[in-house]
Amino acid sequence: MDWFTSPGYWLGRLVFQRALAGVYVLAFAGAALQFRALIGAHGMLPVPRYVRHVPLRAAPSLFHLHYSDRLFACCAWFGAALAAALAAGAGDAVPLGAAMAMWAVLWALYLSIVNVGQTWYAFGWESLLLETGFLAVFLGNARVGPPVLVLWLLRWVVFRVEFGAGLIKMRGDPCWRQLTCLYFHHETQPMPGPLSWFFHRLPRPVHRVECAANHVTQLLVPAALFTPQPVASVAAGVIVATQLWLVLSGNFAWLNWLTIALALSAVDFTALAGPPPAAAARAGPLWYVVAVCALTALVLLLSRHPVRNLLSRRQVMNRSFDALHLVNSYGAFGTVGRIRDEVVVEGTADPAPHRDGAWREYGFKGKPGRPDRMPRQFAPYHLRLDWLMWFAALSPGYARDWFGPFVERLLTGDRDTLRLLAHNPFPDSPPRYVRARLYRYRFSTRRELRATGAWWQRRLLREYLPPTRLSGPGPGTHTEHAPGPAEHGSGRTEHGSGQ
Repeated sequence: MDWFTSPGYWLGRLVFQRALAGVYVLAFAGAALQFRALIGAHGMLPVPRYVRHVPLRAAPSLFHLHYSDRLFACCAWFGAALAAALAAGAGDAVPLGAAMAMWAVLWALYLSIVNVGQTWYAFGWESLLLETGFLAVFLGNARVGPPVLVLWLLRWVVFRVEFGAGLIKMRGDPCWRQLTCLYFHHETQPMPGPLSWFFHRLPRPVHRVECAANHVTQLLVPAALFTPQPVASVAAGVIVATQLWLVLSGNFAWLNWLTIALALSAVDFTALAGPPPAAAARAGPLWYVVAVCALTALVLLLSRHPVRNLLSRRQVMNRSFDALHLVNSYGAFGTVGRIRDEVVVEGTADPAPHRDGAWREYGFKGKPGRPDRMPRQFAPYHLRLDWLMWFAALSPGYARDWFGPFVERLLTGDRDTLRLLAHNPFPDSPPRYVRARLYRYRFSTRRELRATGAWWQRRLLREYLPPTRLSGPGPGTHTEHAPGPAEHGSGRTEHGSGQ
């Protein structure tokens, strides 16, 4: 079965599998460290309440059978440990069937988490990890050759990721066609990184080159992945270089690193790796060949929905067409914001919430807060609360389900929620009132940065949530707004350490 394997890609497969396992480690560890406050039994959007209203067929998950915080933690940490073992090469040390079972367990566990994660897990890279992880089940190990069909399916994923993102840009915001989107994007992206200020301050002609290069990489280069070598390897290298540029310019969880891993699976490393080992030419047992062919047929069948979406003038981003997230559509930044608003959350221990009382600001780990705090690098780790706070600033509708429970947990001093924050201004006892205000942020100019040390300048716009307190003693109670007139923005610009 010479047609079934491609021995020259044995090193590409190894690199891809190790990188994918590393992404799984981050995904499972992040789930284990953040779930209690987000979706735990007493979280903002509890899993038990969700599975009571959503049937198993709509969101397959083992947590439909039973849920407890202890079980969730065990699944997440077991997934992280298993992924770490695969990253260390455990899949190549066991028989083929056992290696496939290990990858399948990872996929099933993470599917169980995503399908009960609700809005906290409604990101395109969750579906991308699941789709890629499902294909990895059939990629084999060191005892068989890399199956050609699965390698082509991985390229099909990269193509949809890049081409889908390119099309949504060209069909969406006019600034992409005018090559001006990057005048704003580095400043208004969900979570800027430590170099984002410098990217934003690049000359505008450079931003136009960035836009043009992005269009070439996403609209033209992906088709070259399906051409003979060495052209396919060059195309993959261009995609890797573009993704590394995005890694430097912002925080996009593991999206960029997973795309890099996928692109590397298309690289022919023969010149570097030398002759492939003898096992790289083996097709494997008949059941394995049949399974790979069945997988290919299934993916081709399910691809009809993403293809229709790509061809549609009403293309949508990041859509799963089946409950198992097997074949999905992708895309990013069809619209680019021109301004940046941020929700700043504050508390006070005062018995009455005066406008100019002793309000103290909560600090988040990744999203902008104090103007003098330089943006941090967290990707490929995913700070889910920080990302949702960016959406909350775009519209209160994005936060309708979880922002009230978040405030309630601040008022009760919930330890799991406070662990998601970088700074708790009430370490001894929770505040009596919590409020949220909407600020307009912009990056400081070079002169402002030198003069004040502030990376951001911010101006108060309006009240986002009026002063709110618990309606009764103890945790688990509801919140109520304090009586009195609504607070209005002062239009004041704040520098340095903020309020």
